[in-house]
Amino acid sequence: MKAVQEDAYLNFVAARGKALYRSAYVLAAGDTYLAEDLVQEALSRVYVHWNRVACANSPAAYAQTILVRTFLSLRRRRSTGERPTGTLPDGAASGPDAALRLTLLDALGQLPPRDRAVLLLRYWEDRSIEETARMLKLSRSAVRSQGTRALDRLRALLGDSLSDLVAH
Repeated sequence: MKAVQEDAYLNFVAARGKALYRSAYVLAAGDTYLAEDLVQEALSRVYVHWNRVACANSPAAYAQTILVRTFLSLRRRRSTGERPTGTLPDGAASGPDAALRLTLLDALGQLPPRDRAVLLLRYWEDRSIEETARMLKLSRSAVRSQGTRALDRLRALLGDSLSDLVAH
């Protein structure tokens, strides 16, 4: 890669890396190691195709799409020997909304990967139905129905516990 292109790529990574990690963290349901792996894989794919990505209307959306597709591909493959556990690592997040965040991440982790991806794109990333459909290669009606079902599943998982955690 030429020096100018490499500088542009490094600037892109510096500007978008943290946002990609936050999205990957939600997709991975709080698994920091999987989130880091997803970001690394997505950024390596962006690097390989940087000439095309840099010319795209929105390189950030392109990278986000690669991240989500990498996650879904990994979930379909299930070739990894790693298994999620029910225990949290030492030093969990602290602050006023730590319990709420952990409860939401736990509930998201119980959803199927595609449901998690739809919720991430529609509500976490605030993407339109059209953008979400394009990124996930689904129809708009599939995004709407899957999003509705995913929210219903999430509400069922959370039950009454969420109202106890929300500050009034």
